[in-house]
Amino acid sequence: MAPELTDQLLSNELTARILVVDDEPRLLDSLAALLRDSGYQVTEAHGGKRACELADSQSFDLALLDLRMPDVDGFDVMAHLADVQPDCGAIVVSGESSFSAVSRALRRGALDYIRKPFDPEELLATVASVTNKQSLLKAHEHIQLRLEKSEALHRYIVNSSPDIVFMLDDDGHFCFVNSKVESLLGYPPSELCGHHFRHILDDRDVTRGMYALNGPNITADNPRTLEVRLKTRGSRRATRHFEITAFPIDPQTWPYSHATQGGGNGQTARYYGTARDVTERKEAEAFINFQAYHDLLTRLPNRALFKDRLELAITHARRSDQKLAVMFLDLDRFKVVNDTLGHAMGDRLLQAVTHRLEKCLRKGDTLSRFGGDEFTLLLPSIHSHEDARQIAKKLINALRAPFQLGDHEVFVGVSIGISIYPEAGDSMDHLIQNADIAMYHVKARGKDGYRFYSESMSIDSANRLNLERDLRLALERDELRVFYQPQVCSTTNRIVGLEALVRWQHPERGLLYPRDFLPLAEETRLIGQLSERVLDQACQDVGLWIRSGHSDLRLAVNLSPVQVEHPKFVDTLMQRVRAHRFPAQNLEIEITENVIMNDLEQISQKLRELAALGVRIAIDDFGTGYSSLNYLHRLPIHTLKVDQSFVKAIRSGDDGACIVNAIVAMAHGLKLEIVAEGVETDEQLEYLRKLGCHQVQGFYYGPARPAEHISRTLAFPTAQAASI
Repeated sequence: MAPELTDQLLSNELTARILVVDDEPRLLDSLAALLRDSGYQVTEAHGGKRACELADSQSFDLALLDLRMPDVDGFDVMAHLADVQPDCGAIVVSGESSFSAVSRALRRGALDYIRKPFDPEELLATVASVTNKQSLLKAHEHIQLRLEKSEALHRYIVNSSPDIVFMLDDDGHFCFVNSKVESLLGYPPSELCGHHFRHILDDRDVTRGMYALNGPNITADNPRTLEVRLKTRGSRRATRHFEITAFPIDPQTWPYSHATQGGGNGQTARYYGTARDVTERKEAEAFINFQAYHDLLTRLPNRALFKDRLELAITHARRSDQKLAVMFLDLDRFKVVNDTLGHAMGDRLLQAVTHRLEKCLRKGDTLSRFGGDEFTLLLPSIHSHEDARQIAKKLINALRAPFQLGDHEVFVGVSIGISIYPEAGDSMDHLIQNADIAMYHVKARGKDGYRFYSESMSIDSANRLNLERDLRLALERDELRVFYQPQVCSTTNRIVGLEALVRWQHPERGLLYPRDFLPLAEETRLIGQLSERVLDQACQDVGLWIRSGHSDLRLAVNLSPVQVEHPKFVDTLMQRVRAHRFPAQNLEIEITENVIMNDLEQISQKLRELAALGVRIAIDDFGTGYSSLNYLHRLPIHTLKVDQSFVKAIRSGDDGACIVNAIVAMAHGLKLEIVAEGVETDEQLEYLRKLGCHQVQGFYYGPARPAEHISRTLAFPTAQAASI
């Protein structure tokens, strides 16, 4: 940017004429003084009516106005400014923070919205940004006007043409070419004049170009038109596509005999023409054709192309009496990455996954992105199930290594369902559907694996519908049970807390564990009712133990994302706690990192409200998410629960234990309590004790037990927790 333009922008910004509007004199004077001290020309208007009067008589660059004013409100002032001074910008400075007010202000043309009470530095920065942007726009308009005048005075038709304009002699040598050739192809006109036009023709089009120029019947009424590829100078850029139109020149009517631009001789010109760059059009045509059959993110075949190839493969397999396999792949934990790190990182992950998967394929296999984080794979001409099994294992192993996304190291797995032609179906739709069903059975059994489709899986799908019906009846019949797993002090073996865990006493299938029905409860939105039942029972049981002499006993409950994300989550939770006369300071709610990061602002506000009421906050399965750890010191978090997968890594000499070391050290540094889950051995317990992890839970102290068992244990305070 030229120095004089920079100086002009700076001068415009500091001398901007600003109208300040408010119905509170103290705020009006304070805001006006702040702006004057920063070098702005400020006019004050007490109320909206006065602001409209001033707008009729004076010119302003910017208006800072309140929304709530008794006579004429801020919205009306903005509307008036838009009528009489459309170039005057507006910044709202208001205590009104409702979404509707902010949205309405922005729709009316407000350039920014500053909430009262405002931070002076933030306000000045906002004003400076807006005025600077307005100055840039005005300077841009001024420069545009000057350019248009200059072009009107100095424009030369040929050199302002969007196309290359050229002239050729009888032999096809350039005797004139306009300057557009340099911007499009990189050749200075002087370099081309005197050279044959085939000098810039792509080798694949030389013959066609020569024939077109020498062809018969070229007249002014019947010019020669053709599409050719032209080379760029020095191959700096890719070959580009041009549509060339060439006309003959009648020597009798062409009086020009002087030297032309670039040094050519106009007297020898026999052809003139234009070359229009159609590269974008050709690329668009190729892109549309590619888009119809490929996924643009991963460049893989899409669903349509995959189905076409599968249909052909089935036809070939039927004729040759061969087998083929269809795999349905679904990434594990992809949604966590996508939700916590953002869609851009999610897209990068999909591309990286595609790159690894493609390395596992044989020639002739088709990998397709079916949608979202789902892929399908066609394996034609396999000999047995073992061929498909080996490919599946290669795919799973390929994705087990971590992916580096910027500063984040993330892990994903893959669940693979496999259907074999013709046993699992003899049509395209059946093979895809059955592979999908097999994949969901992998998900239900812990993910990160593969399964072949069998007819029993379809029966399982029907059973799933029955299970959903039974779960609804279970809520009506009160078949849910609450078990408690002790959280124990690792140094004293004293029970310091109890985690409430749900069980389902099914009338036919017996006692069911959370893994058997919680995923279904979440999918069918029954998780809210289920969690409320658990909380009610747990508050009743643990509240009784607290009042019976265990005043420090802590109740830990897991809450589903559906509950936490509900607008009335805090009120609903506290109503239930108070209804059972349960002391809030003895309650600890457990949520995962991903729940927080799904909507950091809203969830943070809810957690602060709960912490203010005495409720403790614990992060469950800590370390398995991919969110930034920055929230730990900004939110009212009291406890980190180390996921049992890290505790299992504690072995003599096992490097995996370093993750536990890091989490415990970080918790100590942030002055957070820490609970290690899944402790099963003396070795693990001793390791955690030495690290300073003083609270543990797991099968070392026994599985979760019903309330009657816990009551007997708490009745003997001298009993060792290891005997639970």
